[in-house]
Amino acid sequence: MSFSSPSKLSSLLLFALLLGYLMGSSKGGNFSQDFDIIWGDQRAQMLNGGQLLTLSLDKVSGSGFQSKNEYLFGRIDMQIKLVSGNSAGTVTAYYLSSQGPTHDEIDFEFLGNAFHTYSIVWNKQRIIFLVDDIPIRVFQNLESVGVPFPNKQAMRIYSSLWNADEWATKGGLVKTDWTQAPFTASYINFKANACIWSSASPCTFSSPNSSNDSAWQAQTLDALGRDRLRRVQQKYMIYNYCTDLKRFSQGLPTECK
Repeated sequence: MSFSSPSKLSSLLLFALLLGYLMGSSKGGNFSQDFDIIWGDQRAQMLNGGQLLTLSLDKVSGSGFQSKNEYLFGRIDMQIKLVSGNSAGTVTAYYLSSQGPTHDEIDFEFLGNAFHTYSIVWNKQRIIFLVDDIPIRVFQNLESVGVPFPNKQAMRIYSSLWNADEWATKGGLVKTDWTQAPFTASYINFKANACIWSSASPCTFSSPNSSNDSAWQAQTLDALGRDRLRRVQQKYMIYNYCTDLKRFSQGLPTECK
């Protein structure tokens, strides 16, 4: 697990991704209703009546998809099975992103090859990253001390599978083994308990419409959650930018202090 500092306005990178006038919730979602395949031709497929989505990568191209809706605050859950076997050189990315030159981004990048549930809880106070409902990172809203936080721009959900062997594994020393292609990642059980953004009905916390399951609005970590977070970080975290004095020789980022 590696934590990297935001590189663009209000962006977050996590190495291993909505209350309004219009509320939306996808219950174990249907990919054909919730997502569009945006590149890769037939390398991306929706199967089993929209209950399964797969992305594949070969030597010609990878593939990717995006959500039909944009969201501002909420809880996003997705079960993802990553590329199995020798996947060196490949990258599976799963993230929320807005558009524009100062775009916001909440980003998972992955290791592992079994189905796990990757969740993002995003409210006005904090962002919580979870794997199988176990917290692995919390990013607090520290705008009051000058730390950017994504709370003004709606974001779509994206995922892609692509070749990055020029840099991804040992700085590009380990190349993709194309004899193992096609590489495949699989997605099931998408759920968004979130505000669906539109220009006609922006997302606010004062909306009279509310979800029956809106615990995410003020979700934080209780004592058990904080203990689980500490245990995960002690056991699995291999890099934390908040302790990298060599990288930040002029002083650590404000959120680290």
